[in-house]
Amino acid sequence: MKPRILFIDDEQHVLDSLKRLLWDQRGEWEMEFSSSPLAAWEALQTTPYDVVVSDVRMPKLTGLQLLERMQVNPSTSHILVIILTGETDRSLKRKALDLGATDLLNKPAGREELLARLRSTLRLKSYQDELKRHNEHLENIVQERTQELVASRIDVIWRLGKAAEFRDEETGNHVVRVACFSRNVANEMGLDGSFVENLFLSAPLHDLGKIGIPDRVLLKPGKLNVDEWEIMQRHTTIGAEILSDHGKIKRVSSMFGSLKQDAASMEIDNPILEMASCVCRTHHEKWDGSGYPNGLTGTSIPLESRIVAIADVYDALRSKRPYKRSFTVEESLAILHANAGKHFDPEVHAAFVSAFDSILAVEEELSDGSESRVAVEAFV
Repeated sequence: MKPRILFIDDEQHVLDSLKRLLWDQRGEWEMEFSSSPLAAWEALQTTPYDVVVSDVRMPKLTGLQLLERMQVNPSTSHILVIILTGETDRSLKRKALDLGATDLLNKPAGREELLARLRSTLRLKSYQDELKRHNEHLENIVQERTQELVASRIDVIWRLGKAAEFRDEETGNHVVRVACFSRNVANEMGLDGSFVENLFLSAPLHDLGKIGIPDRVLLKPGKLNVDEWEIMQRHTTIGAEILSDHGKIKRVSSMFGSLKQDAASMEIDNPILEMASCVCRTHHEKWDGSGYPNGLTGTSIPLESRIVAIADVYDALRSKRPYKRSFTVEESLAILHANAGKHFDPEVHAAFVSAFDSILAVEEELSDGSESRVAVEAFV
């Protein structure tokens, strides 16, 4: 494609002179000539010009005003501009350069100087275009790699959640449902999008610490005794430690692996793992302070854990476990309602009830069977 150049001057005889000087360049360049700066401005927004050669002193829209418009408009800011002027005022020329002009050319322009300036400016434009294409290519590669890394991270998170779930009998898609329920509640509460997304990815890891609980306790069909219950409660801190203690693997990787980096550069925050660690530790805390492991109360319990808590309990009530039957939807909602302000944050409970249509849809989609929809107004 030929380079496209637009010449702008309100004096027609100047444009005619430029046409004569550049007549033999028609096979090399596409050249257009405009005596109206306003019409030229309209054309600039719709036609892909490479270079503009503009006079300064023009009615209605001066060359400097045109240049200023072009610099702030995304559709024209990439076009290079040569200011053509008969002015000798150095401050005017300096202002043109400050506004982004690529070059200055005095009137009347000689043919050889005009050709030299245009060729130089077109070379610069071709370099800029090539650099832009190269940067866009690199950005596409980075975006593709980033998407691959995000997908891999999500895959690892879900598999970690399933690893703990496989140790527990008959839990099915528990971690998937808890993640979806939590996201529904967070959306209902109008929480920030990044918080909701991080919560969705963190919630599946809430019971990761069960990996460290002995089978004799975890899989016991009957009620746990005092010592066994104390062991079971440790899954909260075990999970939190698994997700937060990453210093050793970083040090080993930096010393013997492919990550040859200094200690400071290895300290990279991972908001998902930070939230997941928090959820592991505190999702069994209760609004009234009767939970574990630290007996936190009210809003001292992190919001993400208050949301996961109600999602987890609802799904546990609805699921058959070695030690209990599956409760009906009505029974489960009644239990949640009775524990609002005790076990659960009342605001989170209200959001759960408001979002229950979407929660029930997830439950039906991710469970082996389906159940009739129920009215939830009685549980508000």
